Amino acid sequence: MSQLTAPWSIGVDVGGTFTDLVMRDSEGVINVTKVPSVTADPSRGVMNALVAQSEQAGFLLSDLLGACELFVHGSTIATNTILERKGARIGMLTTRGFRDSLEIRRGIRENQWDHRAPFPQVLVPRYLRLPVSERIDRHGQETLPLDLQDIEAAVKIFQAEQVQAVAICFFNAYLNGAHERAAEKRLLDMMGDTFISMSHQVTPIMGEYERGSTVAMNAYVAPKVVSYLKALDDSLREEGLGRPLLLLQSNGGAISVEEIAKRPVNLLLSGPAAGVGALQLCDAQLDQNNLIAMEIGGTSCDVTLMHQGQVPVGEELNIEGYHLGTPAVDIRTVGAGGGTIAWIDSAGMLCVGPQGAGANPGPACYGLGGTEPTATDAHLVLGRLKPGPYAGGAVTLDLERAEAAIARKIAEPLGMNTEAAAIGILQLLEQNVLHAVERISIERGYDPSRFVLVAAGGAGPMHGTSVARALGCRQVYIPRQAGAFCAIGMLYSDVRQDFLKAHLAPFEETSDADVEDLFADLLQRGRDFLDREGFHRHQGALRREIDLRYRGQLWSIRVDAGIEGLDRAAIVRAFEEQHERQFGHIQPDGTLDLTAVRVIANGLVDRAEWPHMTGEATAPEPTDFTDVYLDATQGYQKTPRYAGGDLSAGAELQGPLLVAEETTTILVGSGDHLRVDAYGNYLITLAGISP
Repeated sequence: MSQLTAPWSIGVDVGGTFTDLVMRDSEGVINVTKVPSVTADPSRGVMNALVAQSEQAGFLLSDLLGACELFVHGSTIATNTILERKGARIGMLTTRGFRDSLEIRRGIRENQWDHRAPFPQVLVPRYLRLPVSERIDRHGQETLPLDLQDIEAAVKIFQAEQVQAVAICFFNAYLNGAHERAAEKRLLDMMGDTFISMSHQVTPIMGEYERGSTVAMNAYVAPKVVSYLKALDDSLREEGLGRPLLLLQSNGGAISVEEIAKRPVNLLLSGPAAGVGALQLCDAQLDQNNLIAMEIGGTSCDVTLMHQGQVPVGEELNIEGYHLGTPAVDIRTVGAGGGTIAWIDSAGMLCVGPQGAGANPGPACYGLGGTEPTATDAHLVLGRLKPGPYAGGAVTLDLERAEAAIARKIAEPLGMNTEAAAIGILQLLEQNVLHAVERISIERGYDPSRFVLVAAGGAGPMHGTSVARALGCRQVYIPRQAGAFCAIGMLYSDVRQDFLKAHLAPFEETSDADVEDLFADLLQRGRDFLDREGFHRHQGALRREIDLRYRGQLWSIRVDAGIEGLDRAAIVRAFEEQHERQFGHIQPDGTLDLTAVRVIANGLVDRAEWPHMTGEATAPEPTDFTDVYLDATQGYQKTPRYAGGDLSAGAELQGPLLVAEETTTILVGSGDHLRVDAYGNYLITLAGISP
């Protein structure tokens, strides 16, 4: 345990298996704590991690929190509320004639070849989707006044059905939210403290279905999420935290509990979105701004791409078949983690995931009652993991339990030996990860071989070299604290809020003055947001973006618009470059339509430089040698295992080898070259792949 110098910053990431806490002091010293997550109450995992950290540091919990100047939390509470179908009982007000928009959807099927797959259950049953007489036209003008009697009639039904939250989605409300605000006022007058969610406030976008789906989801998760966040914030303050608790949003930025309380739907990717901050740190350390992060934890794998220093943030999010219009980092998630369960389907085929063993009981090798074979069990059987305690003693791996689970559930039914079954499990898992990387790179017009693969998470470094080789990547970068990748990213995530104004018009026919007028209100809202969050002018930054599309197209492309002036030629060039990369062509004589303008407000957090590693580069001795299965061509080889603490900056080693770190284990393939950089992180150059 390193000596800490106050003040410090704390980031806490609640995963499906472990809760990770990272503390960075004023001198840049980093300490990592991992404790098992508490699925029933994630806040207990947070508090357990804080208690463990305070005990390790020799502080009272009150002293630890009292000296904290930044506390950022990534929570799965919103996502879990959806997955577990434990959201609120909600009602919905719609413009008369649009009652069934949620159910009609857009005819979208996730798999166009599967016509039998059911759509997800509509969040609001039809008898609680109630029509209201009112109308706003396409210019934002009132053509039919709001009928308050319809509101009052709806309230009687909501009260009789014990509705806990109400979503309001009126037609064209994104242009003029006056009717929604009037409806909210009447609802609050009659229903007291009931949570009310308005579409123009949550997501002011044109798509009627997406806007309605988003505001319904916001109302669905709000009662549980907001109460959890406020209770956690209160508990931390009672224990001594003097700063507001910040939450990581889906857009990769942090925000206070007070600000997020009206839009908790923006927390659906909280945790994985911290990869943005983590990639920015890797960019600074590696001096390489084309990166693909593959963060494999205990439950899932999250893949994020950074191109030229920017991580794409879109307005589309699909959670369990629900299509949402909320700012979100472009992340691909698959059920491929250390705790992912291997199983045999009814046709006798080996399958891996998406279900996981979780933290309790966890993989069979944990010895906590789990009996299902997992990827962690497979690594243990193949010699890649060493039996014994891990994660500071939080878990202990038992080889015999792993062998028994794989033999009983996979090997024997398929008529193969245990080792072959373990190999098959990991091959399938890596295929799932590979497809996720291809979807976020190749499908977006990027060649993954031109990127450095960042292998992170507790399980990521075990698969980094094999996945990179399949992608054609020449190098793999592994943070020393890879197992706390997202928690570290939270400390490097700016406070952020996105502001949007929809406006459909021909771009060429919209004057510069009109575009500037569209931006003006958003810029002021951005400044007000930064002031409320405690960021003064020199601590904040505003960025303008503009959404464009060719006439006749459905989807728009976001491009930077500069903060001052309007360089139309540069905007068009940026649009064409992105369009050609994504779709393979442009329309040289095509007409461009403006669809929206955006302002992104960032409160800039202190990005203290990661401490350089001290000590001389020496050739360390392995702690032991073990038989490790490398790949199909090399089979088992006697492989040295090194302790990460023995490898200082400048150290270089040739694979095959294993490196045992505090939060992960690294597998380096035969002939691959490993070098420890100035920050103590690992850069692996793969053998046989040309630059």
